[in-house]
Amino acid sequence: MLPKSLRTWFVFHFIVDIFAAFLLIFYPQTILDFFGFQSDFISLRLIGAALIGIGGTSWLMHKQGRKIYSSMLNLKILWSVSAILVLLFSEPILWSIIFIFIIFLGVWIYYKKSYNL
Repeated sequence: MLPKSLRTWFVFHFIVDIFAAFLLIFYPQTILDFFGFQSDFISLRLIGAALIGIGGTSWLMHKQGRKIYSSMLNLKILWSVSAILVLLFSEPILWSIIFIFIIFLGVWIYYKKSYNL
């Protein structure tokens, strides 16, 4: 049996991903200015598209069974770890964004281990 709280986390993750994707796709210059970056809009919009894919899948499958959750937790753990590593090796280091990924990584690992998913 899957805990209701995990389903809630998946919906919350969907909301965070879609919000971030919206900003990256429709306001890339604002994001670049905020962080003091110089980049092309295509890269940010592609990241936004990836967030729609990951977050959207969280929404679409949040009422599925144990096997699907196990696969999605694997994806979310890999995504979080790789994002943290990339951000740690970036210049400048974006600690606020890294912190968000660390929180989600902790949640995903907790459910993966605690519920043997």
